[in-house]
Amino acid sequence: MTVGLGVSIGTVNTVCAVTGGGRAERKSRGGPPHTWRTTLTFDSTGAARVGRIPRHGRAITEFADLTEGSAVTARVGHRALSAADLVATVADSVIATALGAKGGAGAGITITHPIHYPPERVADLRAALDAAGLDRAALVAEPLAAAAWLEHRHGPLMPGLALVYDLGGSGLTVTLVRVGAGRPDDPIVGEPLRSKAFGGRAFGDLMARRARWHATDAPSLVGVLSDTTITELRAAHIRRSLGLVYECLRVADVTMADVDRVLVVGGAARPPEVAGALADALARPVFVAADPERTIAEGAALLACRAAAPPDAVAERRAARAGLRRRFARAAVTAAVAAGGALFAATAVASDGAAAALIDANGMCFVQPAP
Repeated sequence: MTVGLGVSIGTVNTVCAVTGGGRAERKSRGGPPHTWRTTLTFDSTGAARVGRIPRHGRAITEFADLTEGSAVTARVGHRALSAADLVATVADSVIATALGAKGGAGAGITITHPIHYPPERVADLRAALDAAGLDRAALVAEPLAAAAWLEHRHGPLMPGLALVYDLGGSGLTVTLVRVGAGRPDDPIVGEPLRSKAFGGRAFGDLMARRARWHATDAPSLVGVLSDTTITELRAAHIRRSLGLVYECLRVADVTMADVDRVLVVGGAARPPEVAGALADALARPVFVAADPERTIAEGAALLACRAAAPPDAVAERRAARAGLRRRFARAAVTAAVAAGGALFAATAVASDGAAAALIDANGMCFVQPAP
């Protein structure tokens, strides 16, 4: 069975997910993703360890965002490591842990990067991964991995536009992505937008100000926020972020009416009021995983699994999908003729009720699960 491994390296946490492909791909979700703090320590031999905060000594942190002006560097022995080198070191360590001593021969590997990275930062990361022995790993933008998860868990999707709302520890990134059959090779629409005014850290600062508490002066704590107050503050925090959403729509020259669904990802999106506030304000279906911090890594693992699948298996799956579309197209045309010859919105349901086909006014046939 083909194995795919996905790695998402965030400013706060790193997540690694493994999934199996073949016929079991849609049924099996693989093992639970592993999560580490995005920190590095090096022992006296120069070996790296991820996720540890030593009681004595120094842990390297705050290096995962390669766009920071004061990028973190480190010296290990006689080596000077750039921020990209540190990210590649984290990736190499967690991949070795996930795949075991054999290194997962034949396994596909996808590593994600923030969509706002300029080409030169992506090139730096690519070079660092190659130098770390990860030249076979693919680099994919985070919203594309998230869209792969959405297609896998909630597809097949009708062609349309998805808004990926990525609320992480260090900021919010909003991206419009085309999904479904016929999407272009570059499915990003408009320009992804990012703001550090929203996210886990920004909300933590907001709560600290509200409680008049300062981390450097704990005795000054004069109030403790109730759960109700925290929920209300978080919902208001999300509503304020809608300005970034609407700006993303404006740049892409679309409106919310053009968006078919909203996908919420990121570690700071776990509380239910995040998705709830977005659903109320945007009036669109909102999709969110039980742990949205894992979504990007799981989507990356799916992409890796597909890329590593033998060509015959890929061709077989494509032929099966094409046959299914032809089968439903014939049934839908028959149904349309019987209804008066109109092709628009003609539908047919499989005899086992497993799926339905839709033919639009242009004669295109799409397959979707039956409700």
